[in-house]
Amino acid sequence: MENSGSAIKLRYHVEDRPQVGETILLGFQNVITSFGGLVAVPILIGSMANSSIEEIAYLISAALFVSGLVSIIQSKGFGPRWFRVGAGLPTIMGTDFAFIGPAASVIALGGIPAYFGGSMLASLLEIVMSYFVKPLMKYFPPVVTGSVITLLGATLMSAAMDWVAGGAGAEDYGSPLNLSVAVGVFLLVVLINHYAPSKFSSYAVLIGMAVGYLVCIPLDMVDLAKVGEAAWISLPSFNKIGIDFTPSYAIPFLSGYLVTVIETVGVMQTLGQVTQTELTDDQVAAGVRADGFGSFIAPLFGSGPAATFSQNAGLIPLTRNASRIVALVAGLIMILLSMSPKLATIISVMPLPILGGAGILMFGTVAAAGIQSLSRVEFNTRSLIIIASSVGVGLGVSFRPEITSQLPSFLAGLFSSGISAGTIVALLLNLILKDQQTID
Repeated sequence: MENSGSAIKLRYHVEDRPQVGETILLGFQNVITSFGGLVAVPILIGSMANSSIEEIAYLISAALFVSGLVSIIQSKGFGPRWFRVGAGLPTIMGTDFAFIGPAASVIALGGIPAYFGGSMLASLLEIVMSYFVKPLMKYFPPVVTGSVITLLGATLMSAAMDWVAGGAGAEDYGSPLNLSVAVGVFLLVVLINHYAPSKFSSYAVLIGMAVGYLVCIPLDMVDLAKVGEAAWISLPSFNKIGIDFTPSYAIPFLSGYLVTVIETVGVMQTLGQVTQTELTDDQVAAGVRADGFGSFIAPLFGSGPAATFSQNAGLIPLTRNASRIVALVAGLIMILLSMSPKLATIISVMPLPILGGAGILMFGTVAAAGIQSLSRVEFNTRSLIIIASSVGVGLGVSFRPEITSQLPSFLAGLFSSGISAGTIVALLLNLILKDQQTID
């Protein structure tokens, strides 16, 4: 894929190596901004299976371990050319909400072992599909990629606003206190990023969230009792729950992996733009393959499918850091956190409005990168229709996901994500519509 460039001057490019202390802080910043997504899925899975607190704690530790391991694989890239796994760009991986729907139906039939076995077998579909990504990339011209990148940021904004309000379903949802904390963190991140010297502005998100955390403690918004109860050390292990390889359990997950392929292509394109890298089609395919490979090995360690996190792409232009070594260190930090429940709990009890304040800016930055890409597209009738339709459908599905509930299960799964729905629309219209003259 040809990179569209960026007006942002990076402090560290992909191959650069910041000093050790700075690398650790930047890596931790990546982890803390994605932590909510990392732990939310195992908590939901445990709740579906009526697991004990100890079992849920195990699922969280396993998810952190696998997320760290697969982040390293994706960011570094391993294997021969014919089975290259990992795009080699700074990437954070984690458990994916796209599989929650299928997980619910499978767990109801066979428990968590069925969830592990079904997702593991179905992940072979994504690995196979990764070999078809390269020939398909010619159907992703700038008008399509720009629309997809814009959707990636825009569709995440609803999650950010839920965090700002205190979390979906929270009793104090939208309380003035929650909103004040989020606004305070947002403003602090903005001011530090814009006015502080570059050696401090790179940590704007980390500083803003740390200050917000400290402010929330005297406001009684942080449950420190949970921190005290958590153990210091818990070594990782192979799956303690078991894996059920009944083939029928794989079927519900197939549409989830199709969605993941589409979303990962979009994330890879976003990473190529924000890291100012001339991303090849082979790298995009290797990135998709890393998702499938990570999802295949995840159940061996007691975790669900792994996917590329899009929110961390928003950190790169904000911090002006695209160093691969930072993402590798972030992976190591996640692995260490998986072995220390106490440290993981300190992060997990962080009030969601703190994450929301930073999330608005991060997700907005991803959307802005897409808009920047679209600004280079020739705006004729054809491109306008493609952009308007894909963004409109993508946002519409994100706002009203229940619209797909009456569709056959396969189509419902394929269009359940605003990103995948918008991308499919953009791809189809790009094939159907012929060029028109430029709008006056």
